[in-house]
Amino acid sequence: MVVEIKDGVYWVGVVDWNIKHFHGHEYTTHRGTTYNSYLIIDEKTALVDTVWGPYSQELIDNIEEVTDIKKIDYVVANHAEVDHSGSLPEVMKYIPDATVVVSEKGKDSVFKHFHRRWNFKTVKTGDSISLGDNSLVFVSAPMLHWPDSMFTYLTGKNVLMPNDAFGQHYASSVRFNDEADMTEVYQEAIKYYANILTPFSDLVIKKIDEFKALNIPVDIIAPSHGIIWRKDPLQIVEKYYEWASGKNDGSVAIIYDTMWNATDKMAKAIAEGLEKEGVTFKMFNMAVSDRNDVLAEVFKAKGILIGSPTLNNGLLPTIKPILEDLKGLKFKNKVGAAFGSYGWSGENIKLIEENLERAKVRKLQEGIKFKWQPTKEELEECVEFGRNFAKSLKSCE
Repeated sequence: MVVEIKDGVYWVGVVDWNIKHFHGHEYTTHRGTTYNSYLIIDEKTALVDTVWGPYSQELIDNIEEVTDIKKIDYVVANHAEVDHSGSLPEVMKYIPDATVVVSEKGKDSVFKHFHRRWNFKTVKTGDSISLGDNSLVFVSAPMLHWPDSMFTYLTGKNVLMPNDAFGQHYASSVRFNDEADMTEVYQEAIKYYANILTPFSDLVIKKIDEFKALNIPVDIIAPSHGIIWRKDPLQIVEKYYEWASGKNDGSVAIIYDTMWNATDKMAKAIAEGLEKEGVTFKMFNMAVSDRNDVLAEVFKAKGILIGSPTLNNGLLPTIKPILEDLKGLKFKNKVGAAFGSYGWSGENIKLIEENLERAKVRKLQEGIKFKWQPTKEELEECVEFGRNFAKSLKSCE
């Protein structure tokens, strides 16, 4: 259903309740998502972002509820990824002479996605396009989260359309934050930030500082996924600033897998040690845990304990992907250690520690490993390992 978010500004997007994996299968969307597209009616008509290609007809039908699609003068592509731009070819069939507004990098990326020579207009920070009473103003936002990314701001209505920034993969029957379950919204918002935007945190801080310096009034933040922020819209900007700074809640994420429960026993004994020292923790057996959910918890935590037995002179296959994620996501201000059982060669601790070093996770203490099933005395050593980790965690900066 089309929703007017401000006079003359309409949400014409699509709610996708069924999607459970995004970016191929790299990101889980347990609560679905939305593809938000915004139609602006003034003396000129503009469409800001489209929707994923399979939903092109739904987008077109929504536009037609408001106006004749052939009246669109400008289509703004804030970012070329196909969940935002996938409907461009279908929309442009109706308006072949319309102007497609892109960032300087966007001209290449949009063309290379669709191989169409539309009437492109490139813009940079500070450029504007008059629609009549109001204007579109553009802010370049490279690497938030693609090189071509930009924000679009509608003057007069004070609506910021920042594409992937400030969004969440969240399907809902309502459009606005003051109507939604904010516990769920923030769960999805921090998961989205942790898994997608964390590597660009320094750029997030810089871009927020830059935007604040412009002193532009913002009544609504309308991202390309999830809920639209209209009640205290800058709350999500402040959260981004906090998340980008690398603050944590002082907890520990225990991440492991096990073959015959030896490493599982060690994990539980280490957790007992943490508990004795009053440090909160969450445990994740990666054989049954969702990687993106775990990474969101790692993002919030201060300590990371990784456990795996040795298998074929290496680690269990379930542990390798999250170690690769830690390296790529570049989480800030994390400390960690390794643990696990082994039977023959015992390279597990060395391999985990090498991966933590590559991920810039500071080793808080030497790892612990035991051969085959740990004895009662060895499990007591694991408890002490957890206690020592907790003490060092509380004392480190």
